[in-house]
Amino acid sequence: MTLEEAREFFSNDRYATEASGITIEEVGENHSVCRMPIGPIHKNAVGGVMGGAVYTLCDFAFAVATNDREHHTVTAVSQISYMSLVKGDVLTATADLIKDGRRTCFFQVTVKDNLGNLIAIANTTGMHV
Repeated sequence: MTLEEAREFFSNDRYATEASGITIEEVGENHSVCRMPIGPIHKNAVGGVMGGAVYTLCDFAFAVATNDREHHTVTAVSQISYMSLVKGDVLTATADLIKDGRRTCFFQVTVKDNLGNLIAIANTTGMHV
């Protein structure tokens, strides 16, 4: 799937693309890079970036890396580790396949801010449907 095809296909994921403001920056076989500018809507009560916003970015990057018009994968299990507070104003998630099987796959998604800080690592097991 080309970058433009991925952007068109995933435009239907309105929570990620419209509400969260996530864009697809790169797509390849079992790989994606997605970007989310941080705005007031992403902040929690004390002014930090809400963990759920970071997780949404991870989950979307996983979806982009593993789904296309012909192949569909859903999250079966996902575990996220938050490594540090966001200091920048843009987050970038990179999703890469670690292992692919007949029914399941395993991806690692890394999130960094635009200052280079490692923000989170998500390990996601997907189920091919």
